[in-house]
Amino acid sequence: MGRVTRSLFAALAFAACLAGSRPAAASSALDLVRAAKAHEAAKEEDRAVRRYMEAIALDPTCEEAYLGLGSLRSRQGDLREAERVYSLALEHLPALRAARLGRAYVRRALGARAEAVEDLSTGGEEDPTAMRILASWYGEEGQTPAQLSVWRRIAARAEATADPVLLHEARTTVRALLILVGPADPAAMPATDDRNLRRVAATLARKGG
Repeated sequence: MGRVTRSLFAALAFAACLAGSRPAAASSALDLVRAAKAHEAAKEEDRAVRRYMEAIALDPTCEEAYLGLGSLRSRQGDLREAERVYSLALEHLPALRAARLGRAYVRRALGARAEAVEDLSTGGEEDPTAMRILASWYGEEGQTPAQLSVWRRIAARAEATADPVLLHEARTTVRALLILVGPADPAAMPATDDRNLRRVAATLARKGG
């Protein structure tokens, strides 16, 4: 359980004892998640945390429990704990994109930018949502060439999946970013005197746009 702290592990072990003592009819992981959400709605966050942890202890593959607990910890401002929850989720459910996105947001808030970008980039080619977020981060940081590169990848993905709406948006965005980037775009203006290579790169740039 590598990244999970001893305190979280101990809390989950305690939660497992509690969950094991509940009547079978009331102790399914999803029942506990529903109870946790009810506690959240009633502003009983401590009880909600306990129910989520009981659900995870009962079923370590319960997606809803991890996502609910991670989101709650984030809203409480306990970002380190939220990161640990999402990391634990990914240990058990490596393909859970929502947990990876959640951890990316948390890590960025913690100042771990490289790790946050890595989370978005892992499997991101298959996830336009993650790529949009990554592009927006680059835009916020003024890294327009990097933002352009991501939107080109989104356009390529949209073309491959025959998504006309996303493809139109991506191409429109690429054209707008090309204006901002100008000579800084290595695909459109490569640093070479080879005219043939320049023509090929420029053609590819136009197709991407």
